[in-house]
Amino acid sequence: MKEKLYTIPLNDAVNANDECPFCFLERNLEQHLIDFVLGGGSSYMESDVREATDKSGFCRTHFKKMFDYGNTLGNAWILKTHYKKILEEMEKQFHGHAPVKMGFFDKKKTDDKRKNNIGRWTSQINNNCYICDRFRQEYPRYLDTFLYLYEKDEEFKKKILHGKGFCLTHFGDLCEHAQNKLNEKQQKEFFPPLFTLMSQNMERLYNDISWLIEKFDYENKDADWKTSKDALQRGMQKLKGSYPADPVYKKR
Repeated sequence: MKEKLYTIPLNDAVNANDECPFCFLERNLEQHLIDFVLGGGSSYMESDVREATDKSGFCRTHFKKMFDYGNTLGNAWILKTHYKKILEEMEKQFHGHAPVKMGFFDKKKTDDKRKNNIGRWTSQINNNCYICDRFRQEYPRYLDTFLYLYEKDEEFKKKILHGKGFCLTHFGDLCEHAQNKLNEKQQKEFFPPLFTLMSQNMERLYNDISWLIEKFDYENKDADWKTSKDALQRGMQKLKGSYPADPVYKKR
């Protein structure tokens, strides 16, 4: 099947033969966005970009990655205008705060619905992130493209079914998306081979990690590592996604 512009990223991810093509896509987009915000193009000096980053802010994980990236001036400018917005919002929240009488059963509740306006506001801030939000916007398109290629492109389907599967996080998302997008007949054809694929690859990771442990036994010190040398990071990725062994991504 001839490649189209929107299929290139997913084909590249599958051709990388990674533990999860969606982890590969997520990392590429994340690095692209960090470059966009803090890189040589100085996007942080553009008013529309700063307006967007001021509105969303960044999560704890991406603040750390932005700090590690190495652009002190760019980070400072982003923080300065974001702080200005936060200070304005904070004053409004403080001004609107009033004590709330809590009944006995209210205090016993353990759900995550915050009754305090400051708690709700800070929770909203912590859940917003310019980089995370951008990936969440692109992610459904990647899932749509996957389903399209899997159905229309035999070569793509063959690569998937002979590949390493997915991390559990992205596999769950894929299954949810497939159930929403595919009819009953399509689902009956789609899910069984992917379940087999995931079972085989989870077993593969289990065996790699098991052999990694065995290699620490003195009796196995001269034995072949087989495919277990990087089993720790691959095993972590398979369960939760991302790349635990990645070096810090820095400004080039």
